[in-house]
Amino acid sequence: MNTTNANTSVIPAIGRVLLATIFVFSALGKIAAPSATIGYIQSVGLPFATAGLIAAIAIELGGGLMLALGIKTRLVAAGLAVFSIVTALAFHHAIGDQNQLIHLLKNFAMAGGLLQVVAFGAGAYSIDQRLAQQARIGTRQAA
Repeated sequence: MNTTNANTSVIPAIGRVLLATIFVFSALGKIAAPSATIGYIQSVGLPFATAGLIAAIAIELGGGLMLALGIKTRLVAAGLAVFSIVTALAFHHAIGDQNQLIHLLKNFAMAGGLLQVVAFGAGAYSIDQRLAQQARIGTRQAA
């Protein structure tokens, strides 16, 4: 028997925050050591390393904060899922190295969790839910 209700449970919010944490911390690490990230991007042969750094920070920090707060949650989760898969394949494809294999699988697992958010939405404790409630109230008042 399912005893949780996505409309009232805090569990989706906890899940969003836990998923978002790795993106926010990763962005802060890139901000703290930009040259290390640029060097890593260059080491795998990707062009425009500085632009890649800026894009990664924007996606990780912006997307992570939006996910945690539940803003445009399904869209943001889909974008972060794609980002996780692309970065896994671009940076962690040397699966003969156990560390790289673990990072590859971690990224795939994060994408899986994010796809659950895409499928089921932000849940009760989110900006998305708050805006939906306000829209329903406005519609009732207008009728």
